[in-house]
Amino acid sequence: MAELNADPLRPRPVDDALNPARRYGESTEANYAGATSFLRRPYARSAEGFDVAVWGVPLDTSVSNRPGTRFGPRAIREASTVNVGDPAYPFGFDIFSDMAVADTGDCSLDYGRVELMPAAIEAQAAERIATGAHLVTLGGDHFLTYPVLKALVARLGRPVALVQFDAHQDTWDDDGSRIDHGTLITRAVRDGLIVPERSIQIGIRTHAPQDYGIAIVDGLLAGEMGSMAVASRILGHVEDTPTYVSFDIDCLDPAFAPGTGTPVPAGVSSAWAISCLRRLGALDLKGFDVVEVSPPYDHAGITALAGVSMAQIYLGLLAERKRAGLSIGV
Repeated sequence: MAELNADPLRPRPVDDALNPARRYGESTEANYAGATSFLRRPYARSAEGFDVAVWGVPLDTSVSNRPGTRFGPRAIREASTVNVGDPAYPFGFDIFSDMAVADTGDCSLDYGRVELMPAAIEAQAAERIATGAHLVTLGGDHFLTYPVLKALVARLGRPVALVQFDAHQDTWDDDGSRIDHGTLITRAVRDGLIVPERSIQIGIRTHAPQDYGIAIVDGLLAGEMGSMAVASRILGHVEDTPTYVSFDIDCLDPAFAPGTGTPVPAGVSSAWAISCLRRLGALDLKGFDVVEVSPPYDHAGITALAGVSMAQIYLGLLAERKRAGLSIGV
C-alpha cells in the first residue's frame, strides 16, 4: 500500500508525473487523483535519458468493424492508476526502482490526412527509438504495429521475430498501400520486417487466406495446452531472434475484453495471458504494443485494465532483465 503521511495536515503533493526531476520509484498518489500518465510515470517531451518510452497512438481509421480505438491510449492510462502503489504483481518488487520509464505522450496525427498517418507514426516512433529507449506503444488499432515495426527494424538493421497475441491473423491481401488493421502482417512479411519462420501467433480464432509460414497456436489449442506449455513453445520457436511482442486485446475472450472492435468467442482469460507473458523474459525483447482497446464498447473499464496488465507485465520483464545486467535498449 502507499505510505501513510506522517503529517495529515501537510499532505504530500500529487501529480508526480509533472515533476521533471523524477525518474525512479513507484508513485504513492491516491488512485483516484492526479495526472493520469501511464502507471504515474513522469511525462517527458523526449525519451532522452530514459530506459523506456511509453507513448500512445490514438488511431482507429483502419478498423474493419467497430471504431473507437482512438480513445484506447487515454482509457489505458486512466485505468493504469489502479496498478500503482504496490510492488508489481507477480514480480514482487518495484519495477521502476532501477528502470527509468517516461510517458512521452501521444503520436500527433492529422485526422483529415489519413494517407499521411503511417509515415507520421513511423517518424515519431523513430524519434523515440533514436534515443536508445525501448518503445512501448498503447493503441489504437492494430495497423499501428506496421509503421512502428518499420521504425524499429530501421534502427536495429535487421528483421525481428513477431510474437502476436490475437484472435486474427491479419494476413489479408494488400496491394502495398492499404491502411488496414487486417493486412498489416502481410505488409510486414512482404517488406521484410519480420522473420516468418521465427514468428508465432497465439489465440487465433478466425481463418485468413495466408499464414506466410508463421506458426499458429489457435485459441482452442492455447486453452487446451495451458499458458506454461504455450510459453515454452514460443521460447523454443523464437530462440534468440530479436523479438517484438504485439498484444491485440481481442486475443482475450470477450468475457474479459468486451471493449474491442471485433470480439471473437473462445479466447483465453486475462489470467492465462498474464501467465504466458510472464514466462517470456528469456526472449531478446525489442518492443511491445497493446492494441485494439475500444472504450465505447467496454464495461467498467475491464478491457482497458487488461491492456494495462499486459503492458505492465512486459515492463516487469524488462525490469528483470535490467536487474540482471542485460541491456534493454534498442
